Formats: sequence, structure tokens, C-alpha cells
Amino acid sequence: MPNASRPRRLPRLRRFLALATDNWHARGYLAVVAVSVLVMVVFPDSGLAASPMMLTAPLSFAGVVLPFGPGTEGGGAVEVFAVGSWAVWLLVCAVVNAAVLGALATRSASAATDVAAQPRPGRVPALLAPAVDNWLARGYLAVVAAAVGFFLWAAYLSPDPGFAGIWPLMATAPLSILALLVAAPAEWGSSVAWLSPLMFSAGAALAGLFNAVLLGRLAHRLRAREARPAV
Repeated sequence: MPNASRPRRLPRLRRFLALATDNWHARGYLAVVAVSVLVMVVFPDSGLAASPMMLTAPLSFAGVVLPFGPGTEGGGAVEVFAVGSWAVWLLVCAVVNAAVLGALATRSASAATDVAAQPRPGRVPALLAPAVDNWLARGYLAVVAAAVGFFLWAAYLSPDPGFAGIWPLMATAPLSILALLVAAPAEWGSSVAWLSPLMFSAGAALAGLFNAVLLGRLAHRLRAREARPAV
């Protein structure tokens, strides 16, 4: 009986790694991330030093809440552990994003005819379904909702909002950066400056929905073979 659950874990891990490496979309993304890490190491003071975190967002931004990372002080062993832990986390984030790209590419290639054959009114619900029909995407949307809700509370009700916008920005990156640019206060007159938080929240919510769809498609691909009847 203990062996019954073991065969189900390794095939799922193999499918996950296959999605991250078996197509040119995922491999190209991993190559770009590797180049960005090399640039960061060679030119640590340049404006491109943050590119690895941007390319592996939004998961990479979760590392900012950890008490260690590049720049940690405390001696050689502590610094090596901090940088090594950060590098491992960055690798995990890159592989997850590569698997998402692989799942998207695989599904697009295998289901192109089905999507084309669908009636036009059903296309939008079908495209958005992966964002709500699995626990992975629903959990992510819950995090996005909490981040956006906290930001709106801080922006309109708190006397000192501080840097509350960093949470929805990190949770829904990288597309949330576009929302931030659109909703920048400098782009609005003082009379309608109160609209800026709403614009940013709406943009972050759309960015989170897009990310949730991608995560949902990854979840579908990982459990695709489990749904097939055994031969």
C-alpha cells in the first residue's frame, strides 16, 4: 500500500520538468534567464542587475520577505549560505515559469483545432476557466485579492499608506509594472489623482488574472495523464 502513492509523484515531477525543458519556448526562456544572471554577476552595479528577478517574477519577488539574500552580512559562511539560498530560489522560480510557458505552448499546439472549432461566444469563458477550476490558480487569485484589497484600504482609508502598493505589484508582476506606469500620478491631473489607485488596482487585478490562467494551464498539463484511462 505505501508503494501505491509513490508512482504518482515521480511521474508528475517528470512531467513538470519535461514541460520546462522539452520545447523551445521554455528552453529559450531559461537561456535568457541564464544570460541575465551572467550579466548581473559581471555588471553588478548596472541597471540590468535586477533583470533576473524581473524575468522570474512573480515568484522571485516572494524572496524579498526572507531575511537573507545577496548583500546579507555576517561573515563568509553566512554570506555563502544567503547567496546560495537565493540562487536556488531563483532557479526554482525560473523552472516554474519555464514549465508554465511549456504548458502554454503544448496546449496551444495540441488544442488549436479545438479552439478554432469552438463557437465564438464560448471562447472567453473557456480561456478564463483555468484561472478558477483548480486549487493552484484559485490559491494564487486569493493572494492577489488580498494584496489588492490591502492596497485599496491603505490608499483610501489609512492615514499613512506607505509602500502598500508593493504587494500587488510583486504579486502580479511582471504585467503589473505596466499597470503602475499607466496609473502613475504624474500622468493624471491633481483633480483626478484619486483615480490613480483604482487604475493601478484594476491593472494589477487583470495581470493577476492572466497569471492565474497560466498557472491553471500548468496544473491541467500536470494532471493530464492521470485523467487518461490505463491501458
